[in-house]
Amino acid sequence: MKKQSLSLRTYLTLVRPQAAQGDAPSPPRAPRPDGPLVWSHAETAQQARAMGSLCARLLQQRAELSVLTTGARGQAELHDDLPPDSPAEVAAFLTHWSPTLCLWAGQNLRPALLSGAADQQCPLALVGASDQPWHTPAPRWLPDVAPAVLQRFDMIFTEDAAAEWRLSRMGVPRSILRRSGPLSEATLPLDCPRRLHEEMAEALAGRPVWLAARVRRSEVDCILRAHRSAARLAHRLLLILVPADPQDADDIARAASATGFRICDWDADGQPDEHTQILVTQGPDELGLWYRLAPLSFIGGSLAAGLGGHDPLEASALGSAVLYGPHVGGHLTSYTRLIEAGAARIVRDEETLSAAVSQLIAPDRAAAMAHAGWDVVSAGAEMTDRVVEQALDWLDRAGAA
Repeated sequence: MKKQSLSLRTYLTLVRPQAAQGDAPSPPRAPRPDGPLVWSHAETAQQARAMGSLCARLLQQRAELSVLTTGARGQAELHDDLPPDSPAEVAAFLTHWSPTLCLWAGQNLRPALLSGAADQQCPLALVGASDQPWHTPAPRWLPDVAPAVLQRFDMIFTEDAAAEWRLSRMGVPRSILRRSGPLSEATLPLDCPRRLHEEMAEALAGRPVWLAARVRRSEVDCILRAHRSAARLAHRLLLILVPADPQDADDIARAASATGFRICDWDADGQPDEHTQILVTQGPDELGLWYRLAPLSFIGGSLAAGLGGHDPLEASALGSAVLYGPHVGGHLTSYTRLIEAGAARIVRDEETLSAAVSQLIAPDRAAAMAHAGWDVVSAGAEMTDRVVEQALDWLDRAGAA
């Protein structure tokens, strides 16, 4: 049976005595930086990464901003725990941080905290709202307070029509709903010098090229054996080998040299010639160039357990189809979206990696996957663009006030 809704005023009156008795004193907080402060809340590590990329866009536009994160810890230097959801603790939190605006991701709501922020004229945006139940810390014997909390948001960015419909049924005004796609990492394309790209594209014209990006030492032997097998079917095949850690570069270069392939050291020798079979680099600094040149990329840190993989969207954003190993827990959402779109393929060993390279190095196959990957990147960018645009508008209004 559906719970009845409850007003926020009634909720706060009912929970005030119980919360005040059980609350422990809050630990000391870091000093608040001067200037405007964006408060970003995320429930999960994946949401934290997505919100981190969103806030990075804001910082590019407004260098004077500071970012406070709560919930799952992201990359921001300034982090705090959410206070207990009682009026006294909420007031202390909001008085200390005095956020200029709040970006909230997740289906768990804090009635006292969000209501208090709204009362302080802090604009509230709910980002990536999905068609899932909403939760609050209200005791079970109380009616549902979530509908009242959701109506305190100034803007709600939804994943899809189903999420919009759920929120509308809960009484949320359609005027504050914006259908913007899923919340995901919006990777900024890695840069590279235009002239260098043109020179390398001309030098490699007509050659099949694949990239092993952010490779760990434990993976390189498997990659080299896969390259040997694939090269039997494509005699002019070139592998670009990019270590994740420059400290591993010498070991990886020695392993490549020991195979008998014709090696070119990018940092020592410069451009490869027609006979080069493997191009080795010292690190990932020029990945923006290599992703642009390679229609097919294997993303390292994924063949061995415990490494967590690397962000595949940096390859998709630059038109490269993606191969990856089974251990990508650190970026599972991004890989799942690429798989569903047909933009990525999993490999498990040298045989499956070699087979995938041989099949997908064909220009039409790689191009189809790359196009699908670009669609995924664009979808994630749409949500980011809309949220950033709204946040900048609020910041401009706050500055003019």
